[in-house]
Order: sequence, then C-alpha cells, then structure tokens
Amino acid sequence: MCPPQPDQGLPPPLAAVPVPWKSTDPCQGHRESPGALVETSAGEEAQGQEGPAATQLDVLRLRSSSMEIREKGSEFLKEELHRAQKELKLKDEECERLSKVREQLEQELEELTASLFEEAHKMVREANMKQAASEKQLKEARGKIDMLQAEVTALKTLVITSTPASPNRELHPQLLSPTKAGPRKGHSRHKSTSSALCPAVCPAAGHTLTPDREGKEVDTILFAEFQAWREAPTLDKTCPFLERVHREDVGPCLDFTMQELSTLVRAAVEDNTLTIEPVASQTLPAVKVAEVECSSTNTCALSGLTRTCRHRIRLGDSESHYYISPSSRARITAVCNFFTYIRYIQQGLVRQDAEPMFWEIMRLRKEMSLAKLGFFPQEA
Repeated sequence: MCPPQPDQGLPPPLAAVPVPWKSTDPCQGHRESPGALVETSAGEEAQGQEGPAATQLDVLRLRSSSMEIREKGSEFLKEELHRAQKELKLKDEECERLSKVREQLEQELEELTASLFEEAHKMVREANMKQAASEKQLKEARGKIDMLQAEVTALKTLVITSTPASPNRELHPQLLSPTKAGPRKGHSRHKSTSSALCPAVCPAAGHTLTPDREGKEVDTILFAEFQAWREAPTLDKTCPFLERVHREDVGPCLDFTMQELSTLVRAAVEDNTLTIEPVASQTLPAVKVAEVECSSTNTCALSGLTRTCRHRIRLGDSESHYYISPSSRARITAVCNFFTYIRYIQQGLVRQDAEPMFWEIMRLRKEMSLAKLGFFPQEA
C-alpha cells in the first residue's frame, strides 16, 4: 500500500511555511507564532531528555562542594582545637607556677609570722627583765644616794667645822677644859700644821685616843707628793702619792686570809662598787637567802674565823653576799673612808688649803693602820 501523496498544485502545509504573527489588538492576549510554538515544544522535549543528566551533575557538584567545605571546616576546627589546647596548656603551666608562688608566699608568711611572734615574746621578756633590773638598780641607787648624802653631811661637818687648824670644840669636848688644853712641855701652840691639835676621837672610826694632845710634824716627802697629786687629782695608782698609800696602808689593810676574796674586795673598793649592809635575814625569804648567801653568819668570809657577823658585803651587781666580822668591817670601812675623801678632793667638793687636806688624809691613813692592827669600835 502506497502512502498517500500530496496533492499537486496545493500550497504547502502551515507548518512548512512560517507565517509571522503580529498583535493587532493590544487588549488581546499575547499570542505566539506557530513556529515559536513548534520550537518551544521541541526545546521542552530536549530539556526533558537532558534534565536527568543535568540534575545528576548538579548533585555531584553539590556533593563535591559540600565535601570541600567539610574538609576546610574540619581543618579550621582542627587548627582552632590545636590552638585552644596550646593556650590551655600555657594556662595550666601558668596556674601551676602561680600555685607554687602562692605556696611559697604562704610558707614565708607563716615563717615570718612565727618569727614575729617569737621576736615579740623575746622583746617582752627582755623588757620585763630590763624593767626588773632597772627597778633593782633604782632601789640600790636610792640607797647609795642616801648613804652618800649622809657621808657628805658627815664629811662637811668633819672637814669644814673641825679641821686640824681650827678644831670644832663642840665635837671635841676635851678641848674645852683649860687644864687639858695647855700645850705640852717643849711644844708651843701655833696655828701651823706642824703644831696643830689632833682630835682625840676619830669620828668616822670611833677610835678613842688619849685625852692629851699629840704633837705632829709634817713629813716633807709625803707633803711634797701630796701637793704634786693635788695639782692634778687622779685615782691612778701609779702616781707616787697614791702608790705609797696603796703600798703602805690600803694593801695591808685589805690583806685577809682568804686571798681570792680579798682581791675581789680590794678591786670593788677601788671601783666604788662594794656594798656593806646589816644582816637582816628575817626580812628575806628563806629560799632567796639560801641562793645568794655564800658564808655563814658565824664565820667571817674574809678571815675564816668563827665570829658573830652582823654585816655582809656584796661586790658590784652580784647577788652573792659574804658575811664579815666587825674587825673585817672596820678594815674595809677605813679604806672606803680614805677613797671617799680623795674622790671628794678630785671632784672639787673640799674647799680647803693643802695642809688641812693633808692632815685629814694622814688621819684616814692612821685609821687604816689601827684597823689593820685589830683596833675597831665595839658595837652595841
């Protein structure tokens, strides 16, 4: 069967001859030409055939893009994580260092606090000890002041109102008797030192001499040594005047049986640090007496003889006490009186001429000699 043949002489079909369409009426809807419709339908068919491949390509592109983004994000996160771990490690190290510093500071603070408390306790303890020592020294100083004031009063009365050149007749009643006041045969009474009267009673030591007056004559060598010393008074034992007194009077007077204690007593007397006080054991606690007493009340610590001791001595700031007999006390007192007088001369407290001073020193030397020989006032 043959296909139908187109009619000859007829125009071609519409699809074969494109005819342009123009819109004549603007109010009518938009119309496309038949050719455009044919092309559109052909394009749709082509798009229908190419659609699955394009979609698949887009999916692949999206997947590759998402993988790239994921990889980049993963790398970024890893970098951030590594950075954060590094910073955390640094912070941990810093925290550990600060912890060690804090522990060290706490330890130092504890040690400092402990040392401060210990130092505070030590300061309080030292302050209490110093206060006790100061109170003790104040008490001793007041006692020494009272003693020195009494000595000054007695010395002023002695060297001012009763000098060898002008004796005080009220202190020496024997001078009031005209029968006993006359000069001895062969001696004329003058106001010179060589023939002045000597007191019959030594007030400091209480030595009672004969009622008759004694003749006196100045030793020129001793007086020259005294005048040289008086020009520049000193307590240095190397000067001729004091060297003689130490050799002839002070040394023998303080030479006791107990040599070691005698040396300490002599040094304390020369330094003016010896204290003599009466025995009053009933006023002291029994425990304290047992601690500080170094001898018995029935034995003299200097002579070693069994004697009733009514006084005791203390050397310097020592708490040790030594009981002494009346004879030992008289010997120590005689030497102390001599040193007291020459100290007053050195300090300028004695306002006299050279001769009265010289005879007063000779009287004090005489007291030391008598005490050394065993003469001392009898205590009541």
